[in-house]
Amino acid sequence: MAHLAEGSILDVGRYPPAFLQIFDDCVRIEVTYKKVWDDGFGARGWKLNVTIGDPEIIASTRETGPMINTSVFVHDILDHFLSGFGVSGHRSEAMALIQLSKRTGSDPRPDYEQMVKEDILKGRVNGEKLTTFLPAVLCSMLPSNTEMANKEIIVFLKKVLGENCLFELLVKNFFTRGKAGEIHAAESWRKLGLDPSKKTEIGLALQGLLNRVDFIAEETGAEMFEASITVNNEKSVLTVHDSSIPQSVYSANVA
Repeated sequence: MAHLAEGSILDVGRYPPAFLQIFDDCVRIEVTYKKVWDDGFGARGWKLNVTIGDPEIIASTRETGPMINTSVFVHDILDHFLSGFGVSGHRSEAMALIQLSKRTGSDPRPDYEQMVKEDILKGRVNGEKLTTFLPAVLCSMLPSNTEMANKEIIVFLKKVLGENCLFELLVKNFFTRGKAGEIHAAESWRKLGLDPSKKTEIGLALQGLLNRVDFIAEETGAEMFEASITVNNEKSVLTVHDSSIPQSVYSANVA
């Protein structure tokens, strides 16, 4: 979320109004739908306006996973953006996955394992230096008088610990980094006038809206349109700013 600030912990009260507006009775989030995004992925779907231009973010649709009843787009809204975390970056994702777990009952471990295998064990970390992301116990093992590239650090640690031990320590680190954001997420929601205990219900309300509007966008073949999503503790509303969509305002009550 380079449009806002560097780092993973962000002040929701300082988001620019082009991305988020805070009212007495709700917050409004600006979003965009495109049939094909010209961002190297060519995906159909939705993006938070704040993520447009972020090379790590792929558009997402209403589709949910087999174990989670809300989509990636809802995850981006609730567990990243409104929780005061960057939308991309390994530390941000670690914290957001803990929020997803609290909201849906999902287990973050498979995602943590995937990021360790595909990124960290290859010396790649998004959003910060590898040495600031690694736990102190691993950093303390590194030679203090030698500059090492990321891949060299991982190779060195594998030799010292063995790959299986290193893997488990890196997964444990994701849990540690993720849980460190819990207080900030709750404070962010309260700052926005939202009840953290209603995350599950708000997520399901948003998913219901997305199911309806995304289906209509797909059926009508809409090329693109801008929209806004308003959220409070009682209902969510998605307003489409395009006359080609049959209905402009969709709402869902928070159970």
